[in-house]
Amino acid sequence: MKDQRNLIVITGAAGGIGQSCARTFKNQSLILTDYSQELVDEAVEKLQKEGFDVSGIACDITDKNDIEKLTKFVAENGSLKAFIHTAGVSGTVTDLKKLYTIDLVATDLLVDAFYEIAEENSVAVLLSSMMAHTIPPNEAYDEALANPQNTTSFDMMSAAAENNSDMMYNFVKRGVLLLSHKNVDKWGEKGARIVTVSPGVIETPMALKAAEEHPERMEMIKKATPLQRNGQPEDIADVVYFLTSDAARFITGTDILVDGGVIQNIKKMG
Repeated sequence: MKDQRNLIVITGAAGGIGQSCARTFKNQSLILTDYSQELVDEAVEKLQKEGFDVSGIACDITDKNDIEKLTKFVAENGSLKAFIHTAGVSGTVTDLKKLYTIDLVATDLLVDAFYEIAEENSVAVLLSSMMAHTIPPNEAYDEALANPQNTTSFDMMSAAAENNSDMMYNFVKRGVLLLSHKNVDKWGEKGARIVTVSPGVIETPMALKAAEEHPERMEMIKKATPLQRNGQPEDIADVVYFLTSDAARFITGTDILVDGGVIQNIKKMG
């Protein structure tokens, strides 16, 4: 008989935000995943030493077969309480196809796969970005972003982004918001929820690398932030924890900006 543990599944679990999210679920059952088994084992071992109920499996989120292995592993170990998708890359990845595939196509694949094992009260939390909010609605490219697996979608978005990886990042993160809108009714029919969180500048290894490459820009953003600081991974993890809890039971199909207020000022500069 299947173990009836309620499972919290976290992608990108070896990263700064993924690890912080895991730590908020101290008394729950966790499954961690990342692209490398070595990274997964390291993250699992660290948390096990601290008394967490945690296991892990590597997954290439751009590979349907790997995703199938992941959802099968989850289903064999219990029922899905929450799927928290933190894996992704930043605009420092200059290969536009890679950026589009990892940040948007993979998200679409994962949402479809986890829908299959979602149950009543399951919740999917997808990480978008405050930069998604700099992209205005547009019927033509919104259609492409909401259907990233369509053969023409990448070419259209590549042209819209003018081959600029930072602009492509902003577009694909808008796409993540649109995927939650597209799936909200479908998930709702199961009594399940799907939400997004849009972080601002969070001091993770990935963001600190971006800061090295664009120091003036990062300093400008910090100064423009009403709360006068960059975010910490815990600032995101606490919101994610809330969204997976019963306290958020009537929240679905929406986005929560966790950016210290800076996006409003960035838009004014734009």
